[in-house]
Amino acid sequence: MKDMQRMLNDIEMEIHLTRHLIGKNSFDDRVMAAMKRVPRHEFLPGDLRYCAYDNGPAPIGSGQTISQPYIVALMSDLLNTRPSDIILEIGTGSGYQAAILSQLVQQIYSIEIIEDLATEARKRLNKLGYNNIEVRNDDGYSGWLEHAPYDGVIVTAAAPHIPQPLIDQLRAGARLVIPVGLPYSHQELMVVEKKTNGEAETRQVLGVAFVPLTGGHTPERTHKR
Repeated sequence: MKDMQRMLNDIEMEIHLTRHLIGKNSFDDRVMAAMKRVPRHEFLPGDLRYCAYDNGPAPIGSGQTISQPYIVALMSDLLNTRPSDIILEIGTGSGYQAAILSQLVQQIYSIEIIEDLATEARKRLNKLGYNNIEVRNDDGYSGWLEHAPYDGVIVTAAAPHIPQPLIDQLRAGARLVIPVGLPYSHQELMVVEKKTNGEAETRQVLGVAFVPLTGGHTPERTHKR
């Protein structure tokens, strides 16, 4: 598909432009294969499907957005997943990031705070056959303790700080990928690796722009991706 190939080419160009920040010249082949396999247009409203394969964010309703394809690929790559992994996602949005990850891991548990988005994402993912994703309508700040520990956690909205419950629910050696910063201000995409002693080692990757994480533990009341 011509538009899909254009998107993949744009992602490769972005990797080249940011290689000094992300510390690599390419993404995992499995990640790029997933980006090629998942039909992004299925995760956008009908009147916006014409721009589904542009390398930029797009609105999905409820004041939220679907992330830029390059950022989806980058965050997926940074998780460093294995086929047997169990992943927690905070911020289901349209379900696109979860669909990408579903191609890489065994199971995804995804939390979305906006009920309408959670309901629509659940229907969409089921319709498209992504059967290893479970969507829950809840405040994701506290994670999903029932299925912990996780082999990776991904947050698709900017938090003012790194939520401790998400670190607690991470297995030793696993990663949390999260944008951190104040709403509509400077934000950094960060990778948090949990060490065997329980301590968290963090590193900044690059500047990003996400809508804010919300819920009872965060200062803003609008969420997601």
